[in-house]
Amino acid sequence: MRRYPPIAEHGLVGNMRTAALVSSEGVVDWFCAPRFDAPSLFGGLLDHDRGGLFALTCDAPGTTVRQLYLPDTAVLVTRFLTPDGVGEVVDFMPVDGHDHPSAPTRLVRVLRVTRGTVRFSLTCRPRFDYGRAPHRLRLEPGQAHFAAAGTQARLETVGAETLTLERDADDVHGSVVLKQGQRAAIVLTVYADGDEQPAPATEAGVWNDFQATRDFWHGWTRRSRYRGRWQHMVNRSAITLKLLTYAPTGAPVAAVTMGLPEQIGGERNWDYRYTWIRDASLSVRALLDLGLDEEANAFRRWLGERLTGDRTVTGEPLQIMYRVDGDPHLAEEILGHLEGYRGSAPVRLGNGAADQLQLDIYGEAVYALAQARDVTQFVGYDGWRKFAEFLDWLSTRWDQPDEGIWETRGGRQHFTYSRLMCWVAFDRGVRLATDLARPAPVAAWTAVRDQILEQVMERGWSTRRRAFVQHYDSEVLDASLLLMPMVGFLSPKEPRWLSTLDAMEEELVSDSLVYRYDPGASPDGLRGSEGTFSMCSFLYVAALARSGQLTVARYAFDKMLTYANHVGLFAEEIGPTGEQLGNFPQAFTHLALITAAMELDTALDTAEAAKNR
Repeated sequence: MRRYPPIAEHGLVGNMRTAALVSSEGVVDWFCAPRFDAPSLFGGLLDHDRGGLFALTCDAPGTTVRQLYLPDTAVLVTRFLTPDGVGEVVDFMPVDGHDHPSAPTRLVRVLRVTRGTVRFSLTCRPRFDYGRAPHRLRLEPGQAHFAAAGTQARLETVGAETLTLERDADDVHGSVVLKQGQRAAIVLTVYADGDEQPAPATEAGVWNDFQATRDFWHGWTRRSRYRGRWQHMVNRSAITLKLLTYAPTGAPVAAVTMGLPEQIGGERNWDYRYTWIRDASLSVRALLDLGLDEEANAFRRWLGERLTGDRTVTGEPLQIMYRVDGDPHLAEEILGHLEGYRGSAPVRLGNGAADQLQLDIYGEAVYALAQARDVTQFVGYDGWRKFAEFLDWLSTRWDQPDEGIWETRGGRQHFTYSRLMCWVAFDRGVRLATDLARPAPVAAWTAVRDQILEQVMERGWSTRRRAFVQHYDSEVLDASLLLMPMVGFLSPKEPRWLSTLDAMEEELVSDSLVYRYDPGASPDGLRGSEGTFSMCSFLYVAALARSGQLTVARYAFDKMLTYANHVGLFAEEIGPTGEQLGNFPQAFTHLALITAAMELDTALDTAEAAKNR
């Protein structure tokens, strides 16, 4: 067992309330319960010794390991090819009760042998509350009960009479030898202290859960209407976005992890287990394009509740991120007892950027709502009045510096992207008021919209660089502006936009991979560097496709897909030697992959149809 496997060497399983990472060696080294932003039970990815883990492995000399998903599901298979046989660990989380926040959380790990004979080893070392809370162990035949303040975890063996759980202080270990055709299961159930103890696992129940989980995912992926050139990767990205969505509220998290570094040994280690207005709002279009209206509408209802409520720490109509239940409190603290992934400290819990001023979120929120046939179904008439009030609020506040999309900690600037999305807010607000015949100061909103556009064209444009720049009075480029054509601010073939694309290619693009910006040229208040940003790499493909550069776009897209991990997942960034960095898997990257695939498919189909006329 490696102390710290590469970030990319993991698969993801989940139940739409929380998720677990399983390394390619069969080790669960990240798992929070009962929901994404709950304290970790297994956090070995952030501290191998103190974080806890749950290993089901085959440690025979000469073993080769392979990992894959059952097609179009979130059922993960880790295969051990040993000199004496071939064994598998099949991991999944049952989805029954996934929309009930208080339902017990179950992680099922099935052992089976397909050839010969295989010996499996088990180690379960829970570390409650990020390794801060002690626990007690009670052993019974076929069961281990772990108890900590507020949380209970029960480990059960099913169909494995020869597997005996043995105590190792307050942890357990064991082993079992299975022959071809034999199978067994280990079930971990997590529930709140004081709740009624869930019914014991049974062999029939495990196999029913497996079939129900497999069938659920097959049925869900059939809802997607994407039939394009990259169906396998698009389906995997869609499943990943679904796994990152908290079903009880419809709010997606940015990633399931916290603290994974953007640079090994660096300080850019953030907690991403929350719902960003920006990320989630931009995912709406990708979901709708796939035909997944139910998921898009669930988030829009959650967003409507944020718009019409008063729950913000900042006192503004919206804050940039929330917990999945809408709680706005995300105070940041340092977990100093954890060494961090490969020594990448500090490990941050919570996110101090939550109280930043990022004006772009208002544009993204309106952009998400405006794609509904009738926005009032998510906010109602009273909600519309609130909606109009917050646009009126924005009309007096858009022209000020903010922290920007990348949540820099180097001081506020007049970021061009923030102005762009403020333009979107008023542009879509005017359209909604007109289309729905709702009361609104349309003339005033139109005037503000036009004022923003003229300001961006004048102050956000560098005559010397022949490009739109990161913030006013600077010459720095910023990949966030790749969204300019997608939101309709400019034509994708506007001369100013084409020259901006050329400038980005020269400065921000490295062999199809795209940097967000150059921290050296635009200090962001943090030490160290970062890799290329995978979301931006896919948005670059979409921008190329829209501008008609199809050969370049397709080559860049196909190259970008080679950076996916062995089961099709992406972290936040790609390092200088192709390694994945940052929190994993990242929703923003996967939604941008879907966007790029669909933009490229449309452009290629259009070009082929034109040739055949």
